[in-house]
Amino acid sequence: MTRVRYFAAAEEAVGRAEEARDEATLGALRAALVSEHPGLRGILPRCAVLVDGAQRDDNAVLTGAETVDVLPPFAGG
Repeated sequence: MTRVRYFAAAEEAVGRAEEARDEATLGALRAALVSEHPGLRGILPRCAVLVDGAQRDDNAVLTGAETVDVLPPFAGG
């Protein structure tokens, strides 16, 4: 299982801080998240999605040991 952690607006859209998922690729994970959590539709394209701390393309294989972080853009000052 892949552990998906949500932060800020993504957490609000999903209604939880994290969940376990079993999609095989990052692209499949993104598609499933938007399908199951419609509130992510407008947020996810703008998010940094990190697999074990690194950005990967949608073809990245998720072996089940990863942590995927969904990080919306943050404003700082």
